[in-house]
Amino acid sequence: MASQIVREWAGINTFAPATQTKLLELLGKLKQENVNTLTILVMGKGGVGKSSTVNSIIGERAVSISAFQSEGPRPVMVSRSRAGFTLNVIDTPGIIEGGYVNDQALEIIKRFLLNKTIDVLIYVDRLDVYRVDNLDRLVVKAITDSFGKGIWNKALVVLTHAQLSPPDGFPYEEFFTKRSEALLKVIRHGAGLKKDDSQASSIPVILAENSGRCNKNGSDEKILPNGTAWIPYLVQTVTEVVLNGCKSIYVDKKLIEGPDPNQRGKLLIPLIFALQFFLVMKPIERAIKKDIAKESRPSWETRDVSAGNRKF
Repeated sequence: MASQIVREWAGINTFAPATQTKLLELLGKLKQENVNTLTILVMGKGGVGKSSTVNSIIGERAVSISAFQSEGPRPVMVSRSRAGFTLNVIDTPGIIEGGYVNDQALEIIKRFLLNKTIDVLIYVDRLDVYRVDNLDRLVVKAITDSFGKGIWNKALVVLTHAQLSPPDGFPYEEFFTKRSEALLKVIRHGAGLKKDDSQASSIPVILAENSGRCNKNGSDEKILPNGTAWIPYLVQTVTEVVLNGCKSIYVDKKLIEGPDPNQRGKLLIPLIFALQFFLVMKPIERAIKKDIAKESRPSWETRDVSAGNRKF
C-alpha cells in the first residue's frame, strides 16, 4: 500500500457535528487497541450501491457514480488519514455478467488485492430486493473460493435503499428481519458453512440509505426509518468486527492461486511408489513364486536325470 496516495480525511467535516463526534470516538477506540490502519473491502453484485456506500463512509464523492453508466471495470482504493489513523476503502465492480461469475473481473480484483490485508468485508445488497436467487449464491461462493471461509468472520452485510415502504403492508422491522435471514441463509450455503455453524448467523446486517431523500434527525444526522443514525452505527459495527478477535485476511499469492499443483504432486510421489510396491509389485512377486513352486518338471528332464543316475 506504500504507493497508494493517502489524503487528509476532509470528508469527515461534512458530517453533522454529532456524527463527527461519534466517528472520532470510534477511531480513538481503534487506536487504543493499536489499530492505526483499517482496510475495508466492499463487494457484491452490480448496481446494489457499493460505490454510493463507499462515498457515504468517506463523506465525499470519492468514487465516481453515474446512473447511466455501468460500473468501472477495476477496483478503486480510497485512502484517507485523520489524526494518525488511515482508512482504506476498496470499491469493486460487480462480478456477475450474463447470469454467471465473470472470472476475468474476479481475477482483476484478486490481483488488485495482492499483498493487502482485508480487515473487514462489507457485502452490499439492496433491502428492496424481495427475493434471493442463485446469483447471490454464486457471488458468495466466488468470494469464499477467492479468500477462504475465514473472510466471513470479518464480514458484515449492508442493505441499501433502506428508505422504503415494505410491500403488502409488512411492518418495516419484520420485512428487514426476513430479508436479512434469507440473505444470511444464502451466505451460509454459498460459503459452504455448516448448518449449525454460528459464523453466518453472527454476521451483522446494517441498513443504509445513500440517497438525498434520507431523513434526518434534530441533530441533522441521516437516520433510518427506525430513527437510528446509520453512518455512525455502520462505523460502530465495523469497529466491532475489527475487534472481534478473528484474524484479518492477508491476500498473498498462495491464497489467490491455491497450493502449487506441482509441489502438491511432488509430495504424493513417495506415497504413489509405496502403493505400487505393496499393491502391485509384491502381489506379482508372490504369484511368480507360487507358480514356480507348483510347476512340474517335463518328462524329458526326468529321463535325463534318471539316465545320469544309472551311468554312475
